[in-house]
Amino acid sequence: MRLHWPSTFVVAAGLLLAGCASEPTRIAPGTTAAETLQRLGAPTGRYPLTGGGERLQYSRMPAGYEVTDIDVDASGKVVSVTQVLSEARFGHDIKVDQWRQNDVLAFYGRPYETSRVSSFDGVVWTWRYKAVNERRMLYIYIDPTGVVRRYHTGDDLELDRVRD
Repeated sequence: MRLHWPSTFVVAAGLLLAGCASEPTRIAPGTTAAETLQRLGAPTGRYPLTGGGERLQYSRMPAGYEVTDIDVDASGKVVSVTQVLSEARFGHDIKVDQWRQNDVLAFYGRPYETSRVSSFDGVVWTWRYKAVNERRMLYIYIDPTGVVRRYHTGDDLELDRVRD
């Protein structure tokens, strides 16, 4: 079989560009919501924003480590693109004793898993993320009334358990 290098290169470059086009963090402010949806496809979540805009959420859960929130204003233009699973942001973003379950969903999307622990009356929602290429977990504790009561981070030991 004879390879045609220029054709092979064009196909490879096209695949590379297609991968970049589907990367949520590459959407620039000012892009229209329609262009964003065309480039990225259907979001994993859509949430109304105060003031008439909308959040388009692209989550890589449960297998991935990123959740990207793309906020669109009332005129249909992207105003911000944020990868929200970042240790540097948690202390600023998470509103303990203020956020309700719906606020958590609108910010982080569906969790990787939910669980219960004996030391807390409620449910613990968990997301996977990376910090300097280390696998980590974000745990948000939601009480029976749906209010966020605390959060913390920890190491993701999932692969360690599988290896044992």
